[in-house]
Amino acid sequence: MTDPKVRSAVTGALQAFTQYGGFDAAALETKFETVFSSDDDFMSKVDALDAVFDDAPQLEELREVFFDLLMINFFSEDVKKLEDDYLETSEWEDIEERTLDRGTELLNLLLYLNECEDENIEPELEDYLKEFLLVDEDEFQDEYRIYEPVIAHQVLIESPVSEIKKVAQTLAEDSEVKELFYPMMCFFQNPEASDNNKGAVANNAINKPFDMAVLEILFSFK
Repeated sequence: MTDPKVRSAVTGALQAFTQYGGFDAAALETKFETVFSSDDDFMSKVDALDAVFDDAPQLEELREVFFDLLMINFFSEDVKKLEDDYLETSEWEDIEERTLDRGTELLNLLLYLNECEDENIEPELEDYLKEFLLVDEDEFQDEYRIYEPVIAHQVLIESPVSEIKKVAQTLAEDSEVKELFYPMMCFFQNPEASDNNKGAVANNAINKPFDMAVLEILFSFK
């Protein structure tokens, strides 16, 4: 099964990539749905997902965020068919070990948005950083290190998107949030963005196909 929000996110991301990238990514929606809805085990689905991207190199930059979506779908749907303690088994530990280098920080953000829905609260950047990622806690200094550029520039939530773009362009190339910085900050600035708001974000985007695809994923989970 495919979680409805995941299905919507895949559709929105492919449509945005098509609109801003000049490649008909939307034509691959059926292939992705086949992967996500499959009853295969998780690693088989990862292989199937990679096969779709291998056949469509124009979409390469979405590979890891779609891995994040596959993981979210596993947590939302696939795990229902497994034992209650599956995520504590050695089998799952092995999967985590084998996929350590996969995915992006988008996974944490999507988990946070799911939690917001469960608790009926509005997503806020400060809440995400301090209450979900616990960046102020000593035992979560890895999260602090990863999100330090976001923590240092929280004031951008009140700034024009053009300012978010300027800061995003200055981030170190090896920053784990460099690619996600612009769409993440734009999302938290306006989680209820109208089409006009999205237009302003697109006009200032650093990488329009990727940035707008990520934004549509976030809006699908809001």
